[in-house]
Amino acid sequence: MSFHKQVIFWLGALALLVALVWLLQGVLLPFVGGLAIAYFLDPVADRLERLGLPRWAAASMILLGFLVIIALALLLLLPLLGDQISGFRNRLPSYVSALQRILAELNQGWLGSLVGDRLQDIQKSLGDYVGQGAALLGSFISSLWSGGQAVIGVVSALIVTPVVAFYILLDWDRMVARVDSWLPRDHVDSIRDIFRDIDGAIAGFVRGQATVSVLLGLFYGSTLTFAGISFGFLIGLCTGLASFIPYVGSILGFIVAISVSIVQAWPDWHLPIYVVAIFAVGQLLEGYVLSPRLVGGSVGLHPVWLMFSLLVAGSLFGFIGLLVAVPVAAAIGVLVRFGLRQYLSSSLYTGNVEPPVRRSLNK
Repeated sequence: MSFHKQVIFWLGALALLVALVWLLQGVLLPFVGGLAIAYFLDPVADRLERLGLPRWAAASMILLGFLVIIALALLLLLPLLGDQISGFRNRLPSYVSALQRILAELNQGWLGSLVGDRLQDIQKSLGDYVGQGAALLGSFISSLWSGGQAVIGVVSALIVTPVVAFYILLDWDRMVARVDSWLPRDHVDSIRDIFRDIDGAIAGFVRGQATVSVLLGLFYGSTLTFAGISFGFLIGLCTGLASFIPYVGSILGFIVAISVSIVQAWPDWHLPIYVVAIFAVGQLLEGYVLSPRLVGGSVGLHPVWLMFSLLVAGSLFGFIGLLVAVPVAAAIGVLVRFGLRQYLSSSLYTGNVEPPVRRSLNK
């Protein structure tokens, strides 16, 4: 079979896969979740296997420990988070009113003389923006939990996901070997290199950034609570988890935390100063300690490309799309860089001229 026919065959297979994911997205959540858990925990299973533990015992021990940690975290956090979510939702209108009042007071002082009517425009639009955001959030939560299908989906995910994760973790090496045996023999070395690059990008970002997000959430939640910020643990934990998308989580979390602290302490500025200091330390901790150690260098996922992939995948495939957006974005990035390398070394680019010395496209 010619290379042209092979390309057409694999593009057709990819299109069929995308169509199946779109058609079956309502039942894929436990299986995608189990695959993600198995991929995340496979290095630990390989290490235990090298120490002499059978694969089934390593998979059982790791998955059981993982589920125990998740269960303990839920038991400890859900009561606290439930109260804080309910309280924050009830206090949101009063926060908006207080911010409008504070802006009105500032408009009468030195800030009003500095920015003029712009502060009045901000004051008038603040309530509308927050009200629209609260309405959208409420409708989104209602849509997630409306109908019996959502309940069935949650129950099936809780029951089926650990079983799927166990069997995939148990058979991971055999699955990889089987897929490797299906690769076209003429291009097997190039395809293996591509898959190694994809695995490096996914592992470096997903495993590392997920760990960074959890640690940042605990840091922000504990420090904001210790500083006396209302709903500090909820704001901090959401900030850390949203930090999976670089810069987005920290910016949104800072805006919410600084707004709550201003309303809470007005006209004193000690709480806002604490918030600024906490987020400054958090950014230093993320940029110079956590990310270099856990994520490493560049893995080929630019924040803009990451945000774009999450928005597109979420709009097309819902929650399933959010789960697979980062791996797919990493794979597309690797394939694009491979295609560029092939193009820059081909006659389509050079013609009859030798290709010049170029910097690596991985940077």
